[in-house]
Amino acid sequence: MSESIAGIPIPDSALAREATELVREVAEPLLFDHSRRVFLFGSLRGREQGLRFDPELLYVGAMFHDLGLTGRFRRTDQRFEIDGADEARRFLESHGVTGEQAERVWTAIALHTTPEIPLHMAPEVALVTRGVELDVLGIGYRAVSDEQRAAVVAAHPRPDFKNRILAAFTEGIKDRPGTTFGNVKADVLAHFAPGFVRGDFVEVIKDSDWPE
Repeated sequence: MSESIAGIPIPDSALAREATELVREVAEPLLFDHSRRVFLFGSLRGREQGLRFDPELLYVGAMFHDLGLTGRFRRTDQRFEIDGADEARRFLESHGVTGEQAERVWTAIALHTTPEIPLHMAPEVALVTRGVELDVLGIGYRAVSDEQRAAVVAAHPRPDFKNRILAAFTEGIKDRPGTTFGNVKADVLAHFAPGFVRGDFVEVIKDSDWPE
């Protein structure tokens, strides 16, 4: 019998079970619990908005969205979001999920730190972002009931989560500061990485090779 948290069934297919075990293996409990909460909160927001979505695709998007912060999947030459997106697509394709469905999950992960745009895309794309925004930023906190929120946190606790997730962000991106240009993670390094210099869009334009 599949597990249910706050009225949301956890997908119990072979694909979903393998996704769960992969993330449990490579990620600290902090990121594992966060990723499960992203799925649960995203699903609750989807129900509240009356969206039709594929729970399995949403689950993989949520579970893989922070894989780029882990030692196994972290690279230094691209945004951490793309690390997770690339691995999710490889994982799905290895299970026969290809084409538009795999690209939908890739997009959901790649854009989950890009404000507003994902919310105008496919439900699975929007709901990964909704889940992240609720769990990390508190956006939509009152859109789920106190009882639902308590059930999610009881299953996947968040002790000192604000400080610990900021530390995980810093550790996962400090070796690739240039990849934060133009996205919200530059704020993390500005606070926690000594010597970080934020890229400046205006200066990039002014210093380009164009004469005028």
